[in-house]
Amino acid sequence: MDETAWRARLAEWWAGAWRWVLMAAGAAVAVYILLGQRSPQSLPTALALAGLVIAATLTPRVPLAIALVATPALFVITRAGLGGTDLSVSDVALAAAFGTVMLLGDKRFSVPVRRILWLNLAYQFATLITVLANPFVANTIEWFHAWLLISGALIVGWALGRAGHARAALLLMLGAACVIAVGTIITALLQFAHGDFGPVYPLIPFEMQKNFAGTVMGFAAVIAYANPTWLHLTRGWARMSFWLLCIAIVLTQSRQAGVGLIVAIVVVALRGKAAGNTHSRFVLLLLIPGLWLITALVIDQVSEDNPFNSANTRIAWIQAMYGYWKESPFFGHGLRYWYQGGWANFQPPQAEIEVLVSTGIVGLLAFLVMWAGILIVLWRVDPVYGTLAFAVVLSRIVQAQFDLFWVAGQVSIPFVIAGVCLGIQARHAAARSPQPAGVAVTA
Repeated sequence: MDETAWRARLAEWWAGAWRWVLMAAGAAVAVYILLGQRSPQSLPTALALAGLVIAATLTPRVPLAIALVATPALFVITRAGLGGTDLSVSDVALAAAFGTVMLLGDKRFSVPVRRILWLNLAYQFATLITVLANPFVANTIEWFHAWLLISGALIVGWALGRAGHARAALLLMLGAACVIAVGTIITALLQFAHGDFGPVYPLIPFEMQKNFAGTVMGFAAVIAYANPTWLHLTRGWARMSFWLLCIAIVLTQSRQAGVGLIVAIVVVALRGKAAGNTHSRFVLLLLIPGLWLITALVIDQVSEDNPFNSANTRIAWIQAMYGYWKESPFFGHGLRYWYQGGWANFQPPQAEIEVLVSTGIVGLLAFLVMWAGILIVLWRVDPVYGTLAFAVVLSRIVQAQFDLFWVAGQVSIPFVIAGVCLGIQARHAAARSPQPAGVAVTA
């Protein structure tokens, strides 16, 4: 090897040395978290960190590698345990993805994306009043967090779809949900072996609350069922994933996940022909026993003498929330007020009640306008791209009629999916439009 070639080789190695340093540092921190912290969240935090570090090394070749690798981490709700903060792995992954997109992603948003961002901004402006009226730290932090969960997630999804990573992003999310589904089934088998046939709280790949597991698997089930043509997922894999996820959702006995999935399936089935991917409407007949089972479970709980079961507890909380709201009816008690002490130190059991008590009448009206506007915008999008986006976002607001709304992962995942759909639509539209001579556009 002559001196010139040797110098070129050395320069190439030195240019990439920072990647190896970053990987080594990330590995050291991951080992510290995994072995030094010795907490339940150590493993998912370490794995998520390792994934982000690997993605950082790929960024020179794939600019949005960090955002792409972050998509399955949105399904990890365990606390990251970084610096004593209460951030979840999902929050950290979304923040990392958003930062990458703002630096390297395409920010020439399409009309539907801009409209949704403006609707969310209007809601944020309305809730700024409650931040000023209730000056505590968690209130301010949650105000920024709420924006990130909708607008930040939408922008991340948009950039991935616009850059041509729509298929990879959705398949990574579908794969993450299927891992949770397998873990749920394994946990159920272990639980059933001990004679316990109650709701399954997955322990694999990490410990999860049943409603979180059920709802995020529900979003992935909608992806598998809708299976848009641009996803290029074979019918066999789509069906297998869909039924695997459905079985796991049934095992969790998460009623909100079941109702949200049923509504989404109805939308996809009815719009299938317009979306260019016909779905058999016989599947709608299968929804009848599902609705019957959910209704029967609710009626049984309401009629029980046990005042501490799920249904009766929620009824008692709603009554208490009404009394607490009357103490500050216009501007509310602040976001995440239940962590500040006082007699109403429990989470609201329903989305509109949560927003009403947190932000008052002003915030609730803005919340309703935002959601109505978002659904109208997505409904008007070309069904080939808009059906999946509309179905998953609608599924989330339906789920939230039975539980807390502003939950990391449960809000960000559907908006990342919606952003991916709108991003790939813009990419395909650009590929079809006439280009100046000498300019090539790849689909």
